[in-house]
Amino acid sequence: MSHKSNNDVPCWGSDAIAKTLQGLELNYIALNPGASYRGLHDSLVNFTHNDPRLLLCVHEEAAVAIAHGYAKVTGRAMGVALHSNVGLMHGSMGIYNAWCDRVPMVVLGATGPVDATQRRSWIDWIHTSQDQGSLIRDFVKWDDQPGGVTATLHALVEGVSRAGTAPRGPVYINIDAALQEKALDAPLPEIDISRRGAPRTGAPVPDLVNEAAMLLSGAKKIVVLMGRMSHDYTDWTRRIAFVERLGAQVVTDFKTGATFPSAHGANIGHAGYFPDPKAKAAIAEAEIIVNLDWLDFGGTLRSVFGDRPVPARIISATIDVHNHRGWVKDGGAPAPADVAFLNEPDQVVAALVEALEAQETVPLPALSLPDEVKGGTMTSQDIAVLLRRGVNKRSVCLIRAPLSWTGADWPVSHPFGSLGYDGGGGIGSGPGMAVGAALALRDEGLKHLPLAVLGDGDFLMNASALWTAVNQGVPLMIVVVNNHSFYNDEVHQESVAKERERPVENKHVGIVMNGPDIDVSAIAQGFGATSYGLLTSPTAVMKAISNALEVVESGGVAVLEIEAAKGYAPSMVQAMRSAG
Repeated sequence: MSHKSNNDVPCWGSDAIAKTLQGLELNYIALNPGASYRGLHDSLVNFTHNDPRLLLCVHEEAAVAIAHGYAKVTGRAMGVALHSNVGLMHGSMGIYNAWCDRVPMVVLGATGPVDATQRRSWIDWIHTSQDQGSLIRDFVKWDDQPGGVTATLHALVEGVSRAGTAPRGPVYINIDAALQEKALDAPLPEIDISRRGAPRTGAPVPDLVNEAAMLLSGAKKIVVLMGRMSHDYTDWTRRIAFVERLGAQVVTDFKTGATFPSAHGANIGHAGYFPDPKAKAAIAEAEIIVNLDWLDFGGTLRSVFGDRPVPARIISATIDVHNHRGWVKDGGAPAPADVAFLNEPDQVVAALVEALEAQETVPLPALSLPDEVKGGTMTSQDIAVLLRRGVNKRSVCLIRAPLSWTGADWPVSHPFGSLGYDGGGGIGSGPGMAVGAALALRDEGLKHLPLAVLGDGDFLMNASALWTAVNQGVPLMIVVVNNHSFYNDEVHQESVAKERERPVENKHVGIVMNGPDIDVSAIAQGFGATSYGLLTSPTAVMKAISNALEVVESGGVAVLEIEAAKGYAPSMVQAMRSAG
């Protein structure tokens, strides 16, 4: 076989890899260039002609975060290419976030030639690792380092399937540079990708459905905790019907995004990072608690009941146990259950809606929300009011929100109303996730304004993700709530100082970002986004929102930097302290 360029027949190992990636319909591969996959890079550009499309990123962590945001909207994996061991280490925080958030992702790694006789002097030696996947094995679903080209093709197909199998998560495939650059002397066997897709979980066990329906039918005080749920409109509507049939109360979680309409009267309290006092009181008085894949359900019960037995009967629907590992304790505290479904929660809701014959109830009146801005320096809550007023009646997808917000600040009325947090709680994922989610909203034809509200620390850690959005023409509005501090830690330092009877006024040392203040708007402009300088008054904010909407609706990226007061609501501070 000739090894010269051929438009149809793979001539090199990387050609076959690129063709397989094209068949797997990953759509994009976010990357920062690296020599360890130079063969694959060439094949993606010149053999499959930028299909999957390459998304150039300025940093590997941004590349992973973009894929994370994309998956939160679509439910499908995007590809990410990380250069050797160094790129993998850069991207590892983002992979951990994706793991904790249970989103699919296919991470393509590469290593210098495993065959030491083929390594280039110096550089290939420092970029070749023994068992490179061990760096992240504790927080990926599966990893592989295939030893041949055909084995690599099978690994790619398997990886996409495993990433998309519930509970979903990132996978890692490490491809030897020598395999990529291997000349193919004969055609490789065809792989029938259509027969290797992600399996669906089975239907809920009928006996369990009947048992749960019997419990629910006879109960008067039912509380439903809605955790990780789908963004499907049919599932959203079915959840409302489920709650209304039962006359149940609903507790939602700001970390997991929109799962139930905020204005529905069944809501108890406001969605937050922790249940508020009203939600806890409802849980304490419930006859039946329905756990729909709630994050750390056991920890929530402990916050309500302490070490006492839970008096309510518990119906639980989650398959998250399949992803629990020894290294990270993201599964949360142990939790009891009287009826336990090993299914995705929306599957169980669908089965119970069909099984229940209770008469539908009338929803309670809608909740009221504050809609005024106080004087003085704007708080995060003031900024929320201004944004709600500024976007007017537009349908918004809130991609990210600051830690100080709850459902009281941002009501949701559709399943993309908010996307929740990043899973792992590490700062710096916000910009990349915003870009990835906005890209997915554009590509999926979802007519929601892409809005991300980030803290200044989160923005500054990975602001370079903006460049990829501008480069790819992704419409996006980012609001940076700038209090010139990693304020979350000021709360913790104040708590420790009080406990130890030490000066509280020193809580800012090593936390506040001043001397000089950082010009967030200049940074945004440097990456090609439109920004308006530091906004210090409600009037300036409203004018900037109006201008930014025009930018975004014409396909651009706009960044609003707003001077903000420090502080959380007292309930949030108390919850943070009690949660450690």
